[in-house]
Amino acid sequence: MYTVLVCDDDTDILAALDIYLSSDGYQVLKAQNGQEVLQLLQREQVHLILLDVMMPVMDGLTALNRIREVSNVPVILLTAKSEDTDKILGLNVGADDYITKPFNPVELQARVRSQLRRYLQLGGSVPRSSVCAVGGIELDNGAKTVTVDGEPVSLTPKEFDILRFLMENPGTVFSPSEIYRQVWGDIPLNAAGAIAVHIRHLREKIEIDPGQPRYIKVVWGRGYKLEGDRV
Repeated sequence: MYTVLVCDDDTDILAALDIYLSSDGYQVLKAQNGQEVLQLLQREQVHLILLDVMMPVMDGLTALNRIREVSNVPVILLTAKSEDTDKILGLNVGADDYITKPFNPVELQARVRSQLRRYLQLGGSVPRSSVCAVGGIELDNGAKTVTVDGEPVSLTPKEFDILRFLMENPGTVFSPSEIYRQVWGDIPLNAAGAIAVHIRHLREKIEIDPGQPRYIKVVWGRGYKLEGDRV
């Protein structure tokens, strides 16, 4: 049984989330601020977090920053705001997805299933081997690990999935919408902005000089590609 940690300062929303997720067979842990989330993560095994943005004591974005210091668990932000800038800010600090309140229960359940499938299973386009190597990058899809020139690199689940997709198709240019569809399995919502944020983070983690990338290249007006010979 997978465990989903839900955090919102509105007790009615917490109760609704508990009902929706329990009906899908998940164990549900509840918190009402970011500080409680961090405390629960220290003593419980959590497979996914639904995290409200606006909360007392510790807000969702601050909690997310703290979570990303110790864990790559998938995080879906819950926000009452619909502006693209708020969504991009969430992605910028390590969120894997977002959903705007008031949310559709069916959509929420689908997004949770999608994130868990990608994080806990091979998911998507499964490579013939668990290990994929391009240049000095080695990605183990089974162990969910990445090394660059032998040094381990910590990626969020979405960063991992984007890198894996590009590594499985070296030299091929993909538009932001194509990458979004492959990784999120969904209709693109501001795909260009979302993908740009993740690509920037990937470059910061796998490139010696992110300003002069060796691997992930932009093809202006078309999209992104990963350069290098597949080993």
